[in-house]
Amino acid sequence: MKKFKKTAMVFIGLGLSAAGIFLLGDFGQYFSPQVYDSRIAASDELASVPAAIEEKVEHLPTPEPVRAIYMTSWVAGTSDWRAELVKFVEDSEVNSIVIDVKDYSGRIAFEVKDPVLKEWGAQELRVRDFREFIKGLHVKNIYAIARISVFQDPYMTGKRPDLAVKNREGGVWKDRKGLSWIDPAAREYWDYIVRLAEETERLGFDELNFDYIRFPSDGDMKNIKYDYWDKEIAERDLLLEFFAYLDERLSDLGVPISGDFFGMVTTNYDDLNIGQVLEYAAPYFDYISPMVYPSHYPSGFIGLKNPAANPYEVIHYSMSKAYGRLRTATSTPAKLRPWIQDFDLGATYDAEMIKKQKQAVYDSGLTSWMAWDPANKYTREAYYSSINSE
Repeated sequence: MKKFKKTAMVFIGLGLSAAGIFLLGDFGQYFSPQVYDSRIAASDELASVPAAIEEKVEHLPTPEPVRAIYMTSWVAGTSDWRAELVKFVEDSEVNSIVIDVKDYSGRIAFEVKDPVLKEWGAQELRVRDFREFIKGLHVKNIYAIARISVFQDPYMTGKRPDLAVKNREGGVWKDRKGLSWIDPAAREYWDYIVRLAEETERLGFDELNFDYIRFPSDGDMKNIKYDYWDKEIAERDLLLEFFAYLDERLSDLGVPISGDFFGMVTTNYDDLNIGQVLEYAAPYFDYISPMVYPSHYPSGFIGLKNPAANPYEVIHYSMSKAYGRLRTATSTPAKLRPWIQDFDLGATYDAEMIKKQKQAVYDSGLTSWMAWDPANKYTREAYYSSINSE
């Protein structure tokens, strides 16, 4: 585990030989010759580039508890809307904001400096003043969490279809939403994610949050094949290696890393056919965030006909199970920080429904939560008075 520092000394320049080191490291034996392209070969030449001027990046310590809302990069780039949400955070019990830097589209929301990242070309300048925005959050003592969508990446599968999950005909496979995925065993892409995380920390973010760290689902799973994953290693074991890789490569940044997981990792001991197992992830992330949205649970879960209409029961049961599992496995259940829902699906989620979710978290022995509203509107009255079990 990392030791967190309030002030991290970083270089705005690059660890430009990182890709070359990656090839020679512990994972080198898995690296397909197909992947050794000009981007990696160029890293040795780039290593001779002089380092840029050293700069201090200020980070806030992780609050206890974390009570966060989610903000899209589009909202972060819209000064009036983001100012309204920041004012809401200041006036409420919320103390943290999770902000997209790479969302479901695969586009990076800020201007990157790493020449390897630049060559991939994913940047779309939705937020032109990220560094200043985060500094402003810090002045208000608001903790900033960067959200990075990982293996769901339609932009990259378009630019590099060789890295994509394929269909049986050899084309790029798409899920029911029409979104495409990177083959989780394409280790060249692992380095890309690490480079992006390093650049993101340099903006001043206090924590790096990784989402879609899983195998794809929700599509025609019979018409799917992998060029990199050979199935000789189980999905859960491959993702464990990815989690360990993130932890090792990012351990010197001085900020926590967290991961988002399907809500049912709290109660299922299999990998849900996506490679996610709670105990496999726990050693490598500082915080674990199961998405225990009651609307996403099937009818019949713990005997409930409509789980969405019973948010307290769903979340209390799920997070109590997760608490017990982590206490048994790692003695660190406090790293659990669930996502709760602030959107209508399966039931109307008014202030009382949101408060029931928070109370369920507290009654499970936990203190932190993060609220998801894809529209970024939020049911404001649900957050001005906290029901706290303390």
